[in-house]
Amino acid sequence: MRPFAKQFRLKAGLQTASTMSTPLPTGRHFLQIPGPANVPDRVLRAMAQPLIDHRGPEFSELTRSILERLQIVFSTSGPVIVYPASGHGAWEAALTNTLSPGDKVLAFENGQFATKWSQVAENLRLSVDLVSGDWRRGVDNAVLAEKLASDRNHEIKAVIAVHTETSTGVTNAIGDIRSTMDRTGHPALLMVDAVSSLATTEYRHDEWAVDVTVSASQKGLLLPPGLSFNAISEKALRASEQAKLTNSYWNWKPILSFNERGFFPYTPATSLLFGLDASLGMLLEEGLENVSARHARLAEATRRAVHAWGLEVQCSESQCHANSVTGVRMPLDHDADTLRKTVLDRFNMSLGKGLGKVEGRLFRIGHLGDFNELMLAATLSGVEMGFGLTGVPHQTGGVQAALEFLVASC
Repeated sequence: MRPFAKQFRLKAGLQTASTMSTPLPTGRHFLQIPGPANVPDRVLRAMAQPLIDHRGPEFSELTRSILERLQIVFSTSGPVIVYPASGHGAWEAALTNTLSPGDKVLAFENGQFATKWSQVAENLRLSVDLVSGDWRRGVDNAVLAEKLASDRNHEIKAVIAVHTETSTGVTNAIGDIRSTMDRTGHPALLMVDAVSSLATTEYRHDEWAVDVTVSASQKGLLLPPGLSFNAISEKALRASEQAKLTNSYWNWKPILSFNERGFFPYTPATSLLFGLDASLGMLLEEGLENVSARHARLAEATRRAVHAWGLEVQCSESQCHANSVTGVRMPLDHDADTLRKTVLDRFNMSLGKGLGKVEGRLFRIGHLGDFNELMLAATLSGVEMGFGLTGVPHQTGGVQAALEFLVASC
């Protein structure tokens, strides 16, 4: 082929076998990271609506409806605040609305996001007691009890925990954490990150007496990134009256005041709210119990595939396995990012990378949101083929093990 003809074919996307280094992607992209998750067509169509006046009656009605249904999803009778922000913003909002400079916070380092939340607290001039962990287990309630019992002057003002740690696939039993706090009689606030668990796993803000629940839009809530949430208890609202950390944008008080009339004190993310209106409709139509059961079933099928491959999941405690994400540990001397790159290049599928101190040691399979059995079967097939292409030692039959479980549990 003459040079100018080859150049034309490359520009036109008409590569020949001799000029191609990797296959061009075909078919749909499989986004199997643990968030942002796939967005359903119904939500995408809702977001494509023309904008409306965010100070008008139609918007007020939309906001009221959204806030009422968010209470159902969080399982709370208290207020839920919506921010145009990522989960990191909602972390900061939870802390700045309830605490004062120098207040002591007890946190547990069982993953990347638990660690990052504690770093946000440190940046806000809070004193953080971070209990180290191996990133394979949940919060140790014996350590929690010991820390609280020894705090006779009640210097600890808040306990912060992540419900499902996205970086590892470990889910903490928040009800047990609350029971431990109650047994010690400690008055600290309980703050929980439910970014990866809300609308994938049973969550009970009121029943577990959580004071602030933090979540975000891009996972179980079926939306793109861009919205985050604080669900707030009466105790947290009382604490906000005494809090001395500086905030303005994150301040609950003006937002709650505007929300009473169906509005916000800032320009809201109207298109994302259109999408949230649609996604809440989808979740409640399916039923939250059914949503959790679907996620639990697909997560168990994923773990059965991993075990059939002869590999380990990152979470080493069966009672802590996550519904939304599974971390898969690589054999020694094999790099998870090499596998991920091969799977992306050859099969147009994205897997989650290992974060922080497990970078390169594991990859993560997201199985959350708008997700079903056939999507899982394709995902696991891509992983198993990737093992073969990269020479990862494994046993065959992981996909079959998952399919057998799915058939038996129908």
